[in-house]
Amino acid sequence: MVWCRVDTRSEPADPAELEGDLAMPVSVDPTSVDPSRDQSAPANRSAGVPASAQAPTGEKGEALRPHAEDAFAAELAALAAQDDRPRPTRWRMSPWAVAMYLLGGTLPDGTVITPKYVGPRRIVEVAVTTLATDRALLLLGVPGTAKTWVSEHLAAAVSGDSTLLVQGTAGTPEEAIRYGWNYAQLLANGPSRDALVPSPVMRAMAEGMTARVEELTRIPADVQDSLITILSEKTLPIPELGSEVQAVRGFNLIATANDRDRGVNDLSSALRRRFNTVVLPLPESADAEVDIVSRRVDQIGRSLDLPAVPDGIDEIRRVVTVFRELRDGITADGRTKLKSPSGTLSTAEAISVVTNGLALSAHFGDGVLRASDVAAGILGAVVRDPAADRVIWQEYLEAVVRERDGWKDFYRACREVSA
Repeated sequence: MVWCRVDTRSEPADPAELEGDLAMPVSVDPTSVDPSRDQSAPANRSAGVPASAQAPTGEKGEALRPHAEDAFAAELAALAAQDDRPRPTRWRMSPWAVAMYLLGGTLPDGTVITPKYVGPRRIVEVAVTTLATDRALLLLGVPGTAKTWVSEHLAAAVSGDSTLLVQGTAGTPEEAIRYGWNYAQLLANGPSRDALVPSPVMRAMAEGMTARVEELTRIPADVQDSLITILSEKTLPIPELGSEVQAVRGFNLIATANDRDRGVNDLSSALRRRFNTVVLPLPESADAEVDIVSRRVDQIGRSLDLPAVPDGIDEIRRVVTVFRELRDGITADGRTKLKSPSGTLSTAEAISVVTNGLALSAHFGDGVLRASDVAAGILGAVVRDPAADRVIWQEYLEAVVRERDGWKDFYRACREVSA
């Protein structure tokens, strides 16, 4: 069952909640927000300048993991060139084109757009539509459901820049969301625009871009709530200067969150009301999950010069089957109930297991993905609790894997690494 929940409540801001966040009478000129002094965003990235024009990233000038707008620049350019639908202010392409970029398809001139997200189309359409309104978007789901991946590609397609990013952690300060100060200039000259260090969110507001906040629920609750005024009033007060930054048209914010990891901080009801919430589900079927894992492993493998995925499609299917059965607590045929381990066993973890297996086969094998290449990775993903999870894994091996036709080599490989 696929679950897409959209929180469409749009209550006006409660004046009591906004008390103290007074709108200042003087606005900051967006041009005065100097991106070069943003210490929260990547230092070598400037708005409107492609990564290829920045400082070299390696001996060949190739990034290990290019930003979405760079890795898929050709697809984005082809879509923008053939997109004749209405575009919201400062969007690089129409909502229809953004959805096609994520879901994949073929353009009239024959250009193939590869799928970035494999899942229900309606989920993507609701997410894109939300960004075209004044409501922020919250992508919610269990770990490994492509929330960060979707967030990055949405920002790349809408604004052409996915790097206006705040990475949420338990130590994320309020300055990462609002603004900070260059303390040398602050001590020398006092508060001034030159001493102000804008956050990625402030830059997005001033430039009409899409900002991203990853792992919102890992940020302390009092820091989370600094977003309330930004999302409801579309303004960021700077009381030290007696001014404010007002969001220009085109600004919006995408946040990602999950509530299954330890150490999460629940969102306040006031903040949650400022978002439309879209829940990203786990893949609906084994075939869909195999397709996702194969596509992503192929992309990663090509960047690392690893063997092609088709050589190991059988092992990919085995990894996905093991993960789904242990995750669901029942075998694929529905005959045997299983205990589920403490880990999430997400699609992202399956991708990691297969990628590591491909590296093993390339560097220490014959280049063909085999059971012995993925066994250790599966063990590491399943057995997070050395006591309880190891028992669950051993029971699964003996009761299910050992009796399954055609899985003898997989059973032996898993027994060897589990001993």
